[in-house]
Amino acid sequence: MELFAPSHLFIILIIVVILFGGKKIPEVMRGFGEGIRSFKEGMSGTQQNPPAPPAQQAPPQNPPAQNPQ
Repeated sequence: MELFAPSHLFIILIIVVILFGGKKIPEVMRGFGEGIRSFKEGMSGTQQNPPAPPAQQAPPQNPPAQNPQ
C-alpha cells in the first residue's frame, strides 16, 4: 500500500478546501510562491531589481587664481 494514494490526496484536498474556502486558497498559494521566490533570491544572492551603481561625481574644479593688482 502506498503512503499517498490518489484517493488519500483527494481526501486531503477536500479537507483543505473545507477549512480554508475556495477564495482563500489562491491567496495562500501566492504568498507561498513569493516566499519560495524570496528564499531562492536570498540563496543565490541575486535580486530582481539590483541597486543602481553609485553615481560618479565629477572632480571639483579649482577656480582660476586671481592676480592681486
